[in-house]
Amino acid sequence: MYFSTLLITNYYHEQTDLLLKSIIDSNINMNISIFYEKQNPYKVVKDLTYHIGNVGVDLKNINENREDIEIAAFTYKDAKYIRKEIQLNNEDLYFLYIYITVYSEDKKELEYILNKIEGIIQSKGMQLRRGYFRQEQTFKACLPFMKNSNDIKQVTKRNILTSGLVCTYPFISSSIFDEEGIFIGTNIYNNSLIFIDRYNQNKYKNANMCIFGTSGAGKSFYIKLLALRFRLLGIEQYIIDPDREYTKLCENLNGTLLKIGSSSTTYVNIFDIRKESLEEGEGGYLATKIPNLIGFFNLIFGSINEEEKAILEEKIIEVYKQKGITFDDKSLYKTEKNKVTIKPIFKETHDMPILEDFYNLLDKDEKTKIFKTKLIPFVKGSLKFFNQYTNVELNNKLIVADVYELGEENLKYGMFLFTTLFWDKIKKDRNIKKAIYLDEIWRLIGVTSNKEVASFIYKIFKTIRKYGGSGVAITQDISDLFSLENGAYGKSILNNSEIKTFFSLEEENIKLLSEYTNLSEKEKIEIKSLKRGECLMFVGDDHILTKIESSEEERKVIE
Repeated sequence: MYFSTLLITNYYHEQTDLLLKSIIDSNINMNISIFYEKQNPYKVVKDLTYHIGNVGVDLKNINENREDIEIAAFTYKDAKYIRKEIQLNNEDLYFLYIYITVYSEDKKELEYILNKIEGIIQSKGMQLRRGYFRQEQTFKACLPFMKNSNDIKQVTKRNILTSGLVCTYPFISSSIFDEEGIFIGTNIYNNSLIFIDRYNQNKYKNANMCIFGTSGAGKSFYIKLLALRFRLLGIEQYIIDPDREYTKLCENLNGTLLKIGSSSTTYVNIFDIRKESLEEGEGGYLATKIPNLIGFFNLIFGSINEEEKAILEEKIIEVYKQKGITFDDKSLYKTEKNKVTIKPIFKETHDMPILEDFYNLLDKDEKTKIFKTKLIPFVKGSLKFFNQYTNVELNNKLIVADVYELGEENLKYGMFLFTTLFWDKIKKDRNIKKAIYLDEIWRLIGVTSNKEVASFIYKIFKTIRKYGGSGVAITQDISDLFSLENGAYGKSILNNSEIKTFFSLEEENIKLLSEYTNLSEKEKIEIKSLKRGECLMFVGDDHILTKIESSEEERKVIE
């Protein structure tokens, strides 16, 4: 192994940036050694006063045409400034020494690295020289022996006040290493590891994520990787899958697969009121259910006005009343007798109405017959699988809802159905970590949706934190995401996501995205040129170019 050391010998007169940031952010292997020697303030002030007096006299007497007159005046002002800071502002004076040792197994590569570092450091206004004939001393200075040889001290010594030491802060890295985080990948610039614990409420405002990228950029692989790693940690996960991408992963991880479509044998009743839809101690089961149903019927009937909404609400209340369910929460319990006790149990799916009950009720009123006509496909036609009682157990910690068979036009109905189901599951226990993944979320908050549904999705992202949950919004159609209400809902979800991940995007999508995020010009260029599996991550205030990494074993499970 070959070593060579660079000595930083001078700096800008006034530094506002961190001195070492540019080289620490590079991917160069190096050891950096910084020595600070605190000086006796009384001796410093005494020496400064002596020299200020001497230089002051010289300045008055010397010829102003002398070449060094400006340097002498400049030094005079500096000395007075340092003395003032020590005497009045409690600053200390230090001598500063910085050494950088680089190494390589190849001499040519070592020379290349030296030239690269020299270029980076000189571009930041610093001066340096190589440690010719003093390589042994400089090498030892970069080992953890606290050995700063007099042979090299005289070359690198520069004085600095306490306030200036901030510029030499060495622990800088555009990486994230959360103590209990999961491994995400490596920093593209310096290969440092990135670990994120998005459930860390002390560090992050929420655990929500937004993931954007064109088809084939690596979004799905990343989501599957997250699902796999969170599965190993026992975190509850609910995935809405419009493109049938997560079926194999679900099988490999022993999850529960819910399929809805013409060939499906698993059903979920949209009218189900579940015990977990309210937290313990809360009330108002039916009152909470009605807005969800209004949102669902909004998707079917199109935008309905306030009068129509009121009529629909009246019919919803009536159809539940037929099943003995009212605004009194006690009506949702039935008694079960056994040999010893009589105990109340929460009503099950067969105690609830189904779409056909609602359909028959609409037929009895002239004002609602138009709604009844639009429900025919859901009750008697191609979508009659929506007119079923729930027949699946939902106790698994990984549930994937496959809505692929619904086709383009009907996807939004299935997505909303499962979103409401998963939202009830998420509210069950605040102490359990959980996540809901909404792939192709634009279908629920885009122009093909409506305000009621979009408001419900926004509510999830706004309140899921208090239930210990994480909402994950995934899309490749950014223009559709910001199409409803001038992008109000898309923007709200973006702003309520502490972690934003941008895979490769087309230029028009980047331009649109920059209107809603603080993308720099450099980052816009980087997003456009990202390779498959590479992304730009916004994690809180940090912006990191990341390469998603996986092991061979993980890749086998995922693919």
